[in-house]
Amino acid sequence: MTWEVLALRYGTANLCAHELALDADPHDQIGQLDYFVWLLRNGKRTVLVDTGFEPVEGQARGRKMLRHPVDALAEIGVAPEDIDDVVITHLHYDHAGNLDRFANARFHLQDREMAFATGRCMCDVGMRRPFSVESTVDAVRLVYADRIVFHEGDYTIYPGLDVHLIGGHSLGLQVVVADAAVRVVLASDAAHLARFIETSEVFPAFADKEQVLDGYRRLRELAGDQGVIVPGHDPAVLHDWPRLEGTQETVRIGPARTMGR
Repeated sequence: MTWEVLALRYGTANLCAHELALDADPHDQIGQLDYFVWLLRNGKRTVLVDTGFEPVEGQARGRKMLRHPVDALAEIGVAPEDIDDVVITHLHYDHAGNLDRFANARFHLQDREMAFATGRCMCDVGMRRPFSVESTVDAVRLVYADRIVFHEGDYTIYPGLDVHLIGGHSLGLQVVVADAAVRVVLASDAAHLARFIETSEVFPAFADKEQVLDGYRRLRELAGDQGVIVPGHDPAVLHDWPRLEGTQETVRIGPARTMGR
């Protein structure tokens, strides 16, 4: 079952490392990060990967919202109620906002991510910095509404659409692998930028550094010889795959034109 995979940019920012980690050198530059949600569809099912940040949360953190993620979906003819499933790669503010907008969806989350986001680790100011308390509470509300499917490890949502536990950046981080025109690995924050995979550079906000580094190996393994890895925040995504007709900020993921694995 072949899936169409779309990357929809909704925000952007230029960041320094000290904005992300308490012990980072303030002179270290991260540079531009773009913010995406990803849509997968096959004519029968429509799956959203992550839900972006909420406008107030993004503004408070100095991120520029180019358009609301719901408006990005509307541009390609997808209404919030059309979404069958939402994969929450992890519960950081920029991946798990706007959860209340998808009234008909069931949500997929790792057990350990909910435990991490609501447990004793959040007593540490550095650990909780990437989380939004409001978005986390919204996720808890979904639990009480019987709308979250919890997973422990790897699983299949539909034929040709698999999810794999990576961890590292957040303890329950999961990535999505889709059989499209090529095998597509949506890395989310398992690799913020493509260069991190090649240089073993680690984004300065993480829960387990060893898992981050092992995650790069896992991403390559999942992609195989012919697949592509789509990093979670790389501005090059908009240039390395073709724009969807009639859009400015949405690309269709297929064979990469320049970006390597």
